[in-house]
Amino acid sequence: MNFHSLIHDFGTSTVTGLAQGSIFALFALGYTLVYGVLRLINFAHSEVFMLGTFAAIGVWSALGYSENAAAPAFWVLVGLLLVAFLAAMATSGATAVALELVAYRPLRRRNAPPLAFLITAIGMSLFLQELVGVGFGRFSTHRNPVGAPVLIKPAVVFSFGTTKVYSQYILLIATALVMMFLLDRFINNTRMGRGIRAVAQNPDSAALMGVNKNRVISLVFLLGGLMAGIAAVMYVIRIGNTFYQAGFQLGIEAFTAAVLGGIGNLRGALLGGLLLGVVENYGASLFGTQYHAVVAFVILVLILLFRPTGLLGESLGRARA
Repeated sequence: MNFHSLIHDFGTSTVTGLAQGSIFALFALGYTLVYGVLRLINFAHSEVFMLGTFAAIGVWSALGYSENAAAPAFWVLVGLLLVAFLAAMATSGATAVALELVAYRPLRRRNAPPLAFLITAIGMSLFLQELVGVGFGRFSTHRNPVGAPVLIKPAVVFSFGTTKVYSQYILLIATALVMMFLLDRFINNTRMGRGIRAVAQNPDSAALMGVNKNRVISLVFLLGGLMAGIAAVMYVIRIGNTFYQAGFQLGIEAFTAAVLGGIGNLRGALLGGLLLGVVENYGASLFGTQYHAVVAFVILVLILLFRPTGLLGESLGRARA
């Protein structure tokens, strides 16, 4: 263990961890929303995210900004980011709703056991992975990563001590906080949000009160897909490429973040994502970068063993403003 490296890089690890954790947090919202209403772990959510990354890169390429394009001017950059967010959100949101309609709703109509939902989720995940791996072969020979343009050049906004805070980090963290705030307000302060909480708490009673359960479930998948689309753009900005399995490991880390904060808890997803990102970076400094992903799996096991309800542990059905 390298304690000197951890102490020396503490500030940098914290800032980069928060940036990475912002992606985890938005990604984790899809798991949290679906689990809170259906008690289902939607493992295909990782591919919902992955399709959003391809949509972002695809729309930039269509606008003439390929991997080797020069960095655009500020207002052009703003436009490119907005277009990418819209394209990724539309793609991920539509994919999530289609998954619910095609894969999960028929099972609910047949009152299928939970194991059937789990197997279907894994099957849809693998199906979408391979579909994209084959379908995007002309863009990615032998399924190699597809590069994205460097739209945001690394620029130090401010620093403290040896820690430098880049504009990219501020964008990622601010985007996650804003979207989390808006989603939290939507769930707690709107009529549709009350419908989601009612179905999460007691679907039969909600139906008696006139809440359309199928519509609520579709809305939950849509919201999770929209958040995954935003996370997808943030991922492309942070990593600079994507490929057909881009959502696999990141999906496990996002699921870990959801469990860490309390799966079924929106604010828990934010807390779990940010905390996991920071702890992973501390682990990389302490044990080496090759153990970066190992930390996430160890945390997942420990949380399931000692606090399976997570740090906040409040279900979506009991959430309050």
